[in-house]
Amino acid sequence: MNAFQSLNKIFRRLPLHLAIIVMCLLWIIPTLGLFVTSFRSREAVRTSGWWSAFLPQPKVGLPEYTQYCASCHGADGRTIQTADLSDPDLVNQFPRAANLLVMLKQPVNGSSHLINPPLPADAKTALSTLAPIITYMQTLGGTNTQNQLTLNNYVDSLVGYKGTQDYSTDCQQKVPSTLAKYKCNISDLLNPEGMGAAFINTVLVSVPATLLVIIFAALAAYAFAWLDFPGRHWLFALLVGLQVIPLQMSLVPIAQLYVKLGLQSSFLGIWLFHVGFGLPYAIYLIRNFIGGLPRDVFESAYLDGASHWTAFRRLALPLAMPAIGALGIFQFIWVWNDFLVAKIFLNTHPVLTVQITNLLDPRGGNWHILTGAAFLSFIIPMVVFFAFQRSFVRGLLAGSVKG
Repeated sequence: MNAFQSLNKIFRRLPLHLAIIVMCLLWIIPTLGLFVTSFRSREAVRTSGWWSAFLPQPKVGLPEYTQYCASCHGADGRTIQTADLSDPDLVNQFPRAANLLVMLKQPVNGSSHLINPPLPADAKTALSTLAPIITYMQTLGGTNTQNQLTLNNYVDSLVGYKGTQDYSTDCQQKVPSTLAKYKCNISDLLNPEGMGAAFINTVLVSVPATLLVIIFAALAAYAFAWLDFPGRHWLFALLVGLQVIPLQMSLVPIAQLYVKLGLQSSFLGIWLFHVGFGLPYAIYLIRNFIGGLPRDVFESAYLDGASHWTAFRRLALPLAMPAIGALGIFQFIWVWNDFLVAKIFLNTHPVLTVQITNLLDPRGGNWHILTGAAFLSFIIPMVVFFAFQRSFVRGLLAGSVKG
């Protein structure tokens, strides 16, 4: 009977366990794919899926090379000494299929470079054919980094580099056409088109907007919980009702007001906006926690001659730290991940969420850089969450238990 009850208990919980496992997989698998992709090269991201990094890697381009090149250059690429395909210096002259296509269209001894078989006439087909040949040439020259893990995506996203190759390679080769805005030293981390400068802008927005909300919300919450003034309950009810108003409704009128006041594209303007829309929930959360504290503690303090400021500073704040910690996590992550408000009110100082979209070129290229940029953008929120997770859990229960 006990065994039957145990099995029955297991099967009754099986749907719940399966649902949790499925939800975890739906989050973990894409995140793992993004993480692995962030360490892969541009060519590897373009030609294969992230899971191929865990599989045995075939010799990419060998069939195409054998079909078009081996008859003249040999299997090892060294038959023609003046065009040694295993020479890294020669291979580096063709970082992309388009570069190789331009060279192959040039005649050799008065005839086409490729005769038997000829190169496909369609440019798109020709490029798709030449891409694996370049990969195999890089393999012959020992420069094929397609299957090697690299930090180039993170470096390119930090400096905002959009060259034909990666920032490190172009700096080593001193390519002037793509390095016009760069000095190839540590100062490039503050390039306004990169994630480094956007990181600083995001910190300058998130930290003050979080601290100001915590300070004002704590003061207002104490007033609503322990000060007796006319209309207190009506004001608190109005405050709770303001939480349902979407901030999108206020974007246009506040933008017009900021233009008149000279606050457009300023840090002060975006601080005021985040503080204004963060206060209703912040006051509600902390007030419920402070209101649930033992009344005898505060009454004893008042009888001993403590002022409201002393009671707030010595009693309310220390006891309300779980709720304040949860609020700090909420507010910081909301502001850090904000895109719409920063895009409208701080367009001259792009934050991380805005700068990620700027890394894409107009034709949708360079998206491999976004993988590194995405992880750079949520490192700090993850650190903040795990650092204050105890306060987060306790703060979620603020005011839920009385007595």
